Amino acid sequence: MVETKQWQNHKGIVLDSVNGFDVIECETCGFKHVVPIPTQEELEAVYRQEYYAVEKPLYLERVREDLDWWNLVYSERYDTFEELLPPNRRRILDVGSGPGFLLLHGKQRGWQTLGIEPSAQAAAHSRKLGLEIIEDFLTEETARRLGTFDVVHMSEVLEHIPDPRGMVRLVQNLLTPGGLLCVVVPNDYNPFQYALRKACGYEPWWVAPPHHINYFDFDSLSHLLSSNGFEIVLREATFPIDMFLLMGDDYVGNDILGRQCHGKRVKFEKNLSRACYSGLKRNLYRALAKIGIGREVMIIGKNIVRGDQCH
Repeated sequence: MVETKQWQNHKGIVLDSVNGFDVIECETCGFKHVVPIPTQEELEAVYRQEYYAVEKPLYLERVREDLDWWNLVYSERYDTFEELLPPNRRRILDVGSGPGFLLLHGKQRGWQTLGIEPSAQAAAHSRKLGLEIIEDFLTEETARRLGTFDVVHMSEVLEHIPDPRGMVRLVQNLLTPGGLLCVVVPNDYNPFQYALRKACGYEPWWVAPPHHINYFDFDSLSHLLSSNGFEIVLREATFPIDMFLLMGDDYVGNDILGRQCHGKRVKFEKNLSRACYSGLKRNLYRALAKIGIGREVMIIGKNIVRGDQCH
């Protein structure tokens, strides 16, 4: 029997129940999320002090280990921004800027950069790189003192926040007309994950409340952006690493094996780059996006509504 859940003004079929939270296919929001939805106040302590120290203690170290690969990722991302914008528009805000390496890459290629990051550890790391960082959450209050930008970048952010629609609207007010919003989120409840559940009996390891509140795919994230004044100009996947699970490499809960699988992905992408086939790789990932495959969703939307008209 299919269970439907009603919580406040949210309603939808229950997909999974984990740690006292239900994941619903929300009819109100148009994307999957947990109920009850944690409040911003409940999340603040986690992301200001605990996230990098407790939830991701090895994150900064591993980003540094993989920095050559990350710079390939960032280079392609900035290449896309520069293809879509006039030459005189090079001001970027990174929301949830983490250790700061995306901004550092942009600064080194001549962009004006600003990060906003609630984690004290990540903000301190970024400042050591010589970056300008606001140590806070992006809210209506903090947004008022930021100015406007040609690109707003949000990677691994929207899955964590109580009100993604409100965040998209807030960000749009920070963008110049024709400016770009680049969003990266996990691609959860994707076809490979469904296959793993049906064929191999996997539990939904990707459901991780209260840290992951929202669960997007290519269509639901596209709809979120397009319904709030953005024209979708790019949909691209990242490497479908859950393919390793389908081949028998059970890295769930196995950090050593997970790191080995990640290393194979890194080698695959770096070798294509060395062979000057990065364009081929990106075409492959764009093709995968059309069928909903890939570990992450990357969507770039162009602001087609002036910021002062979007309220």
